[in-house]
Amino acid sequence: MTNSQPYNLRSRIVGIDERVPLLDGSLATYVNLDNAASTPALTDVLEAVDRFMPYYSSVHRGTGFKSRLSTVAYDRAHETIAEFVGANTDTNAVIFGKNTTEAINKLSFRLPARPGAVVITTQLEHHSNDLPWRARFPVEHVRALPDGRLDEAHFDQLLAQHAGNIALVAVTGASNVSGFLQPIHRLARKAHAAGALILVDAAQLAPHRRVDMKADGDPEHLDFVTLSAHKMYAPFGTGALVGPKAVFMQGAPEYPGGGTVDVVTLDEVHWAGMPDRDEAGSPNVVGAVAMAAAARVLMDVGMDRVAAHEQALLAYATERLLAVPGVTIYGETDPARLHEKVGVIPFNMAGVSHFLLAAILGYEGGIGVRSGCFCAHPYVVHLLNLDSETASSWRTQLLDGDKSNMPGMVRMSFGCYSNREDVDRLVAMLERIARGEYTGDYLLDRQTGEYQPAGFEEPVDSYFSL
Repeated sequence: MTNSQPYNLRSRIVGIDERVPLLDGSLATYVNLDNAASTPALTDVLEAVDRFMPYYSSVHRGTGFKSRLSTVAYDRAHETIAEFVGANTDTNAVIFGKNTTEAINKLSFRLPARPGAVVITTQLEHHSNDLPWRARFPVEHVRALPDGRLDEAHFDQLLAQHAGNIALVAVTGASNVSGFLQPIHRLARKAHAAGALILVDAAQLAPHRRVDMKADGDPEHLDFVTLSAHKMYAPFGTGALVGPKAVFMQGAPEYPGGGTVDVVTLDEVHWAGMPDRDEAGSPNVVGAVAMAAAARVLMDVGMDRVAAHEQALLAYATERLLAVPGVTIYGETDPARLHEKVGVIPFNMAGVSHFLLAAILGYEGGIGVRSGCFCAHPYVVHLLNLDSETASSWRTQLLDGDKSNMPGMVRMSFGCYSNREDVDRLVAMLERIARGEYTGDYLLDRQTGEYQPAGFEEPVDSYFSL
């Protein structure tokens, strides 16, 4: 697709017209509004994998044609991801791994820092950009404002308090809960002025907006960026960490072994260069090819066009949801400010558990959403404005094995292919639920908090089985 062609990625999504069974025995075309969790594959990606697989072989040092071809493909995948985020490959490395979670954990082990240096992260983070830092550094959390935005004044305060002793500033590019975009380049300028490096978790950002690390010497340069292919239409088990070669050339990798070395004797080890020393073992070459293919499609389409399509859909969905009786949206709802977020809308319906609401949408509407806290417990509790007593009671129940009262929300999240018909299907089901017009007798599993319709046997084996 070129930028002059009409915007239509829907026909290029694998499984877009699949029909799924409903509780009443009928079939419905599936509506996927759970893209913040994982996206389907682009047909372009699946085709690239199919073209590559006949030639797949081990990479690096193999002498056969298939190994040579696979090595070239794998190396070019690194180059494509670097291009996707605007990284200078002379000074920066692309390191492939499983996903963003693994990438951030890797950086937590490989980041050089003097003892006692702090990491500054935020209350808005996915657990994957919080817990790895807690395990290895003193951590400060920037507060969220009541509406869910970053409290940048508190960010400035923490930078001033710890200036000269900050190992890293770690922030999300876009919240997976509220969708709020962070002013990442402004935060980078401030972090650098305080003597800190900055990591941007771009797992949610990259499928929705252009990611530009900027030149190494630019005050607004992003030092590290992490990505997940399964959130950018290439769910083949790959993620990437992009950052300065000089950082990773210091010390030993956290996973030593095959492929990470140049020379080994019984007495000494000489580590390989980048990215080999940080890609231990046989890499997921197929996943890297898939991720690069997805990145190429997004670059060819143009992220500005993706964003424009999403913003129009976000405005339509917000207006329609607010008209449903009992629905509350968390975060931004002002049409004039919706450009400050990506296509994620968290909401609840009065009198209906978020777990139950999501279950009815799935079993009776054929609509995939997600409910709960979305691996961001502190942020969700903040957005729900729970008092300390309620929050404490919930934690006690959960630790006792009862999730039935676990606070949370329902989250609808768009992909580049989502359209108004998807929104209309969701709203129609929500209006039915608000009127009490659902048919299932739903049973609560207190250990998981989830609801399932009584007596319903999921016919999964007739759709797919190993």
